[in-house]
Amino acid sequence: MKILYAIQGTGNGHLSRSMDIVPILRKKGEVDVLVSGVQGDLSLPFPVKYQFKGLSFIFGKSGGVDMYNTFVKLKSKRLYNEIKELPIEEYDLVINDFEPVSAWACYAANKPCISLSHQAAVISPKSPKPSKFDPIGQMVLRYYAPTTDQFGFHFERYGKNIFTPVIRQQIRSAEIKDLGHYTVYLPAYDDERIMKTLLRFENVQWEVFSKHNKKPVVEKNVRIVPIQNELFVKSMASSTGVICGAGFETPAEALFMGKKLLVVPMKGQYEQHCNAAALKKLGVPVIKSLKKKHTPIIEAWLASDIRIEVDYPDITERIIDQLLAKFLPQENDGLSIAKKWEKELK
Repeated sequence: MKILYAIQGTGNGHLSRSMDIVPILRKKGEVDVLVSGVQGDLSLPFPVKYQFKGLSFIFGKSGGVDMYNTFVKLKSKRLYNEIKELPIEEYDLVINDFEPVSAWACYAANKPCISLSHQAAVISPKSPKPSKFDPIGQMVLRYYAPTTDQFGFHFERYGKNIFTPVIRQQIRSAEIKDLGHYTVYLPAYDDERIMKTLLRFENVQWEVFSKHNKKPVVEKNVRIVPIQNELFVKSMASSTGVICGAGFETPAEALFMGKKLLVVPMKGQYEQHCNAAALKKLGVPVIKSLKKKHTPIIEAWLASDIRIEVDYPDITERIIDQLLAKFLPQENDGLSIAKKWEKELK
């Protein structure tokens, strides 16, 4: 059995999830990995056969996506060639984590493409949505990387084939303690804006991880360092609380660790506003921006000790077995395995 596992490389969430999924897939068959995107910061501990530019969203510095640079870096001819050149017919199964090259290659070849992603859960009508509907954002979620079947991850099990987050083993094995600082990761904001906001809280120690700064910077009670996975995990595991964007993996990891959490969804990013709606439903504070008018919410959060209890068991292999059983039944005694896991995962 030959499997193509395709990963979105914009941001770190998809890449971090792959660190658990790829080793499991390798136990089931021959696996090639494809990554497209240019904004990730993680080094993967396994070989990547296909590295494409793909279709990346570029982080801005004012709280949202930099649409100008996203458009400038979009080269439709290159993307078309990547889709055309991918030998998609070589694979028995294509598993896709919101990755456009393989998804559109499957679409062109009329080949099944199975989504195993957070986005597959977000687009479900059973998942929480923001009060303000965004038709363009909804369209991006549906057609950026079109798939034929969906297995999704979300903060809660909102429906069938929606599962709790994949918490990577590095997080599960981390030593959890509280050294009194707060960890901050807001890649859509520049360091100056973050610094200006955090310096309002003079008695709080802040550890900020930055995509925009190559050297450490310290000013009073705020320390800014370049994003680096091991340091970030260590900081988060030993923090009192975490402020981050309303992505998926970092908030899920903070909740799993039992940390206080406050999120700032990216402007114009519908998926993050869907996540924010789900987190708000759980009881997590949400602010729209780092503007001064939101200071009282941050102050109240710092003064509180509200921690959201979650149950995120390690069921990743069971989910993958269920997926493989459904789409490769002859090789996996599909009916019995699928029924078994479906019953246990309900």
